[in-house]
This record gives sequence, structure tokens and C-alpha cells, in this order.
Amino acid sequence: MQYIISGKNLDVTEGIRNSIYSKMSKLERYFTESTEVHVTLSVEKERQKIEVTIPMKGSIIRAEEVSQDMYASIDMVLDVIERQLRKYKNKIIQKEQAGGFLQEEYLDGEEGGDDEIRIVRRKTFEVKPMDVEEACMQMDLLNHSFYVFRNAETDEINVVYRRKGNSYGLIEPQC
Repeated sequence: MQYIISGKNLDVTEGIRNSIYSKMSKLERYFTESTEVHVTLSVEKERQKIEVTIPMKGSIIRAEEVSQDMYASIDMVLDVIERQLRKYKNKIIQKEQAGGFLQEEYLDGEEGGDDEIRIVRRKTFEVKPMDVEEACMQMDLLNHSFYVFRNAETDEINVVYRRKGNSYGLIEPQC
């Protein structure tokens, strides 16, 4: 695996870099040698944050963890990625798809879980044209974590969502 390690508000020391290599080496049994692993470390006040992104054929594996200690954050993010890989493996096996960057030995293994995706409720609703601010207000009024709407300016379907720290995000289609 190829690691791309960067730091925000932080100099990545050799100790942290070596810890990332040793911990993330557990993932090498799942991926091919050409797989890129993007690791971003940051410090905000006393919060030590690590973000790991692994682009794959058709999807992305991403995890982010925050703690008081960077080494603890590295351990926690590794657990999240392994859990996501089990879900991804089950999805591939169920849909009988090619594994992309995953090694065949891993796909043929007996590991797996009961992380089956089941849709238990389906909703339909009218998508009303509105601006982004009105969509955020509607989301707050409904006490939801996201809201789907038709952007009045672009006439495209958009999604606003609540982020950590009471901020908002906007997802716009890219054609």
C-alpha cells in the first residue's frame, strides 16, 4: 500500500509516521500494493484528529476519529476501517461483483458478519423548489440531520446536512 500522510496545524513526526505504518500494515492483507491510503492528521485545541481515506474502484472507504491522544486516534480509526471493510466485502459477495482493489484471498475468506442492508421503511414526498437557507431552516424545524430539496437557483436536487459544531453542508450534483 502507498501512504500519503499530511498534517494540518501539525508537523508529522517520525514516531507518528512509524506508528501509522505499523498499525495500517494490518490492512495490507485486504488491499493490493497499488492501493493509496490518504492519512490526514490535525490538531484543534486539545483534540487530536485523524482522517483516513482509501479510494477504491467504485467507492471510498473513509474513517475519522478524534481523541486526546493521536496514537489512540490511530487505533480507533483502524477499527472503524476494518468494520467498513467487512461490510464492503459482504456487499461485494452478495452482488457478485469484482473486488476492485481487494485481494482475492480476502474475498474468498470466511470472515463476514450480519451487516445486511435492509430497507424497512420507504417514504415519498414532493420536492419543493427553495433556496439553501430555507432548506436549512426546514431541516431544523423537522429536527432532521439532512434535507433533500430542489434548488430554486439551479433547479437541481440538492441535500443539506448538519455537521459537527452546528454547521451545515451542501451536496450538489456534478454532471
